[in-house]
Amino acid sequence: MRSTWKQIWPPLVAVIFLLIGWQLAVSVFHIEKWILPSPLDIARESSNNASGIWDHTMATLRLTLIGFPIGTAVGLVVALLLHLLLGVKRAFYPLLILSQNVPSIALGPLLVIWFGFGLLPKIVLITLVCFFPVAVAAMGGLAQSDGVMMNYMKMAGASKMQIFTKLELPHSLPSLFSGVKISATYAVMGAVVAEWIGADKGIGYYMLLQKSAYRTDRMFVAIVIIVLLSLVLFALIALLEKWLVRWKPRRNS
Repeated sequence: MRSTWKQIWPPLVAVIFLLIGWQLAVSVFHIEKWILPSPLDIARESSNNASGIWDHTMATLRLTLIGFPIGTAVGLVVALLLHLLLGVKRAFYPLLILSQNVPSIALGPLLVIWFGFGLLPKIVLITLVCFFPVAVAAMGGLAQSDGVMMNYMKMAGASKMQIFTKLELPHSLPSLFSGVKISATYAVMGAVVAEWIGADKGIGYYMLLQKSAYRTDRMFVAIVIIVLLSLVLFALIALLEKWLVRWKPRRNS
C-alpha cells in the first residue's frame, strides 16, 4: 500500500493543482461558460444530469466490453501466426504497419456502407483500433526469449511446440500485457468514434448532441467519463497482469 501510494500521490497532486488553477483562471478572467466552463460548473452539470449520462455511459461501456476482447483476441492470433510463420510475417508485417496509417474516423463511413448501421460496424472499428498494440507487443515479447534457455531446450530435444508453450509464450506475457493495457485505453475512444458514425445512445452520441447545442460543460463531462472508463480498464488489466505474471521481478524505483 505504501509503494502504491508513492506512485499515486504525485499525479494526484498535479491534477489537484491543475483544477485549482483552472478554476481561478475562469473566475479571474471572467471566461464565458460556453467557451470554457470551470471545474465546478462541470461537476455541477454532471450531478444535475446524472441519470441521462449514466444511460449513455452504460451504452458505451457495453460496446467497449464487446469490442475490446475481440480486438485483443485478434491481435494475439495475428501475433502468434506471424511469429510461427516467418514467411507470412515478412509478407504481411509491413501491411500491418500501413493499416494503422488510415484514421479510424475515415473507416467509419465505409464500414457503415458495407455492414449497415447495426452493431457489426462498431465492433469492427473497435477491433481495428485495439488489435494493433496487442499484436506488436506480443510479437516483440515472443521474439525476445532467453537465448541461453532456448539453446538449452533445443539441446535437450524439446519440440517447437514445447519451446513455444514453455519458454516463448510465458516470457512474452509482460510485453503482451503492456500491449493489452494500451489497447484498453484505445478501446473506449474507439467505441466513442464508432458511436459518432451512427448510434442513438452512448457517450459519442451524447457529445454530438451537446456540440450542436454549444453545451461545452456537457462536452467536458463526456471527456471526463471517457478518461475515467479508460483508467478503470487500464487498472483492471494491470491487476490481472499482477496476478498472472507473479514471476516478473520488481523494479526498484
